[in-house]
Amino acid sequence: MPQTSTTCATFDASITGSISMTMNDSEDDWLSLKPSEPLPSQCCGSGCKPCIYDIYQKELERWEEAKTKKDKSLLIGKKPQSSNSELTPETFTAFIISSVDQLTEDTYQYKFELPGNSNLGLSLGQHIVLRGQVNGLEVQRAYTPISPVNAEGYFEVLIKCYEAGLMSQYVKSWKEGDAVFWRGPFGSFPYTANQYGELLMLASGTGLAPMIPILQYITEKEEDETFVTLVGCFRTFKNIYKKSFLQDQSRFWNIRTFYVLSQERTLENLPWSFRENTHIGRINENMIKSLMSTCRRQPFVLICGSVTFSEDMERCLKNIGLEKESYFIF
Repeated sequence: MPQTSTTCATFDASITGSISMTMNDSEDDWLSLKPSEPLPSQCCGSGCKPCIYDIYQKELERWEEAKTKKDKSLLIGKKPQSSNSELTPETFTAFIISSVDQLTEDTYQYKFELPGNSNLGLSLGQHIVLRGQVNGLEVQRAYTPISPVNAEGYFEVLIKCYEAGLMSQYVKSWKEGDAVFWRGPFGSFPYTANQYGELLMLASGTGLAPMIPILQYITEKEEDETFVTLVGCFRTFKNIYKKSFLQDQSRFWNIRTFYVLSQERTLENLPWSFRENTHIGRINENMIKSLMSTCRRQPFVLICGSVTFSEDMERCLKNIGLEKESYFIF
């Protein structure tokens, strides 16, 4: 179950004990209570609202008001109320890891407990922010849960660990039973059943994460007749995440899956069921144009991957003639 929540700003639990009406109102006293500006590493860079800097600014304004009025009790604010899981944008809440599955040599799937039959209350495409501590340095990163948006009692995230990554050092230490702090949700892809004729999903690596709940949402709703063409870009066949899930999804009448493998030299080493829908090389403008020509309806394009991948895909779409209203970048 979720543990005690802690605010995103740098006021820690000791502040309540520090705010005593018997304290002297010296300048040093007030400076000791002043919130510290977040470090660049504490911002996940995903455009969260509120961002950690927004929360810091609110805390700073509250501190300035309290200092002007010489009333330290104003620094004890009410924590935001939340439903079910207690996940909120302003507050980090601890969730317990219930299982750890290694998918590839550097990518893991983590499952977290939720109390009872509660859920995170996420909308499609929304992400949550993880807080970690590495050698005394606070780091924050954004991840999109891969579990269905209506999943009860749990949520799952897909995380790739990089050898030199600060957050990766923290994540690699996780084990079942550990408490991990999250806040959110942020962002969204506003989707409703049959909103688009077809979705063309361009995903690189763990950019597959926001596509998975959307796929599940479509295939679980009989009334949703949206076609989906998913293109997953990976280094090798072994690096493809969630193979069984993607194969199961491709059996639905309205779902197609393709793979682009940048470091495979031949298709002969792949299972027969993958050869026909796999391309060796890198995704490019001609390939996207070819895929779009085979779409059964005019596609709306979803993009998720590294910054470089997203920029490359956007450039390709613009060259093809798509306007910004025709694609969405996570």
